[in-house]
Amino acid sequence: MKFGTVPVRDALGAVLAHSVDLGQGRLRKGVVLTKDHIARLEAASVHDVVVAALDADDVPENAAAQQLAQALVPDPAAACLRVTDAFTGRVNLLADGPGVAVLDVPALEALNRVHPMITLATVPPFAQMRAKGMVGTIKIISYAVPHAALEQACDIARASVRLARPVHATAGLIITEIPGGAGEKGRAAIEARVAALGMDMAEVRVIAHRQDALAAAIAGIRGDVILILTGSATSDDNDVGPAALRLAGGQVERFGMPVDPGNLLFLGHMTDKPVIGLPGCARAPALNGADWVLSRVACGIHVSADDIAGMGIGGLLKEIPTRPQPRNPSPRTKKV
Repeated sequence: MKFGTVPVRDALGAVLAHSVDLGQGRLRKGVVLTKDHIARLEAASVHDVVVAALDADDVPENAAAQQLAQALVPDPAAACLRVTDAFTGRVNLLADGPGVAVLDVPALEALNRVHPMITLATVPPFAQMRAKGMVGTIKIISYAVPHAALEQACDIARASVRLARPVHATAGLIITEIPGGAGEKGRAAIEARVAALGMDMAEVRVIAHRQDALAAAIAGIRGDVILILTGSATSDDNDVGPAALRLAGGQVERFGMPVDPGNLLFLGHMTDKPVIGLPGCARAPALNGADWVLSRVACGIHVSADDIAGMGIGGLLKEIPTRPQPRNPSPRTKKV
């Protein structure tokens, strides 16, 4: 592709790079100049224009964006994505419903190294999506790209973007109470999280904060995923929440996560049901580590102890100045 200023008489078939005011109307950038366009430019006393003249092996921006989209998402229905039509070299990949983004990160990074004019931007891996949310956007920056580079990008990143939809339909919530505790505070926020994933809350039980009572509730509550919100923060792997899960016959896979807020989460399972011990911050609707775990679990993505350990980089989600030891304490005023 050749880019630059040319006489109007030599611009036939080229792509207009910048819009031109004709006095009576306007030629917008991106138009392929025809004989009629040339005549209008000359009538308006425009002598030179900035254009992109495509070479024989160049692929125009819209065709290139559409071709790359077809490679990234060869079966949109199976990938649970909607692929928009190309416009000004851009194609958007939209979620077909709630779920989490599943990305082949090495392939997508390699795609973006092929040619600087061939680009894909996405949400982070495993980002929770709502219906019609943008999972990714393809942008061909120039008016055309070389065919060979486009083919290379398509081959590298074929079928590398999809949306995992929820596979669990229901959840059960157990809230334990202590005298003077928070009680059912936070129930609405947790129910909203479940609903955002397209799930129904099958049952909510409010019980005493005792190991035996919690174990019985874990064993009997309805729901594909079990959520536990304890009245007192879980402080140890042998505290009431994890211990009750073991007493009920389940297993604890990990207590503690390097995500703040969200440190005090525990994860396990009861037979074939995932069990998430929610940190106290889940009482508020703000993003926390429990959201990262719940969204993956709801979509049938196994979350291992190693996966949780890997969440620490990027896991500082919010500065909370009211912590007992603020990260940025105010300088103490010196007495005079």
